[in-house]
Amino acid sequence: MNNNVILDVTDLHIEFHDHDKPETVVEDFDLMLEAGEIVGIVGESGSGKSMSALAIAGLLKRHALTKKGKIMFDGTDLLTCDRKTLRSYQGDEISMIFQEPMTSLNPVKKIGWQVEESLRIHHKEMDKAERKRRALKMLEAVGLNDLERPYDKYPHQLSGGQRQRVMIAAAMIAEPRILIADEPTTALDVTIQAQIVELLRKMNREKGTAIIFISHDLSLIRQICSRVIVMQNGNIVETGNVEEIFKRPSMNYTRKLIAAIPQIDLD
Repeated sequence: MNNNVILDVTDLHIEFHDHDKPETVVEDFDLMLEAGEIVGIVGESGSGKSMSALAIAGLLKRHALTKKGKIMFDGTDLLTCDRKTLRSYQGDEISMIFQEPMTSLNPVKKIGWQVEESLRIHHKEMDKAERKRRALKMLEAVGLNDLERPYDKYPHQLSGGQRQRVMIAAAMIAEPRILIADEPTTALDVTIQAQIVELLRKMNREKGTAIIFISHDLSLIRQICSRVIVMQNGNIVETGNVEEIFKRPSMNYTRKLIAAIPQIDLD
C-alpha cells in the first residue's frame, strides 16, 4: 500500500433487514484516501453516498443491518473493531460535519461547550482554561471572531452559516486526520456556500486534513476535490480525476449529473 494512504475501504457492503426483504444500500464500495487529499462522493438521494460515509465514521445506528468488507485506518478495521477502539478515533482522528447543524448541535448547550466536546472526551489532561483558549482560537479560525461572542451563545442565536462554521470548528478542534463533510452547504445560500467551501479548503491547506466531501452537486465537487467517486443505487459507477470525469465522462449517469449543472463550461 502507498505510505500516504491513511484510509483504505474495500468491498464495503451494507444491507438493511428491517423490511420484508433485505435492502442493499451500498455494494462493493472502494475508497483509498491519501493524507491531505480531498475526494468527492457524488450521487442523487438514495445513491448510498451518505451511508458509505456513516459507515466510515462508525455512525450507522440501525440495528437490523449487515456490514461486510473492510475499513482500514491506522491498522485497524473500523468495521469490526470493538466499540471502545472505534470511539477512540471518533471526533479525534476522524470527524464528521452534517448538512443541517440544528439537528446536530445541542439546543440547550452553549457554543463553546459544544466546540470543546472532543477535547473533553479525548484529551482529559487538558484543563478548562486551555480548552476555552483552543475553542476561541478555532472559532476565530472559522471566521467567528470575538466581536460576535459566539462562545457564549446558543445555536438558535446564530445564523445558518454561522452554525455550519461552528460545526466545522467542533469537527476540527482536535485536528483530525480525516474530515467527512456530508452535504455541508445544501441548506445555505450561494454566497455562504462559497465561504464554507473556501473554509474547508483552508483547513485542508493549513492542517493537512484529508477530506471526504459528499454532495449531489458536481459543480461543488469540481470546486474543492481532486478525485471523485460517482454513485448510483448503492454502486460506484465511475471514479477518477475530477477534470477528467467532467471532460470525458464514460457513463450515462455521470453525463446526466453534469448536464443538470446550469451553464457549465466543459472546456
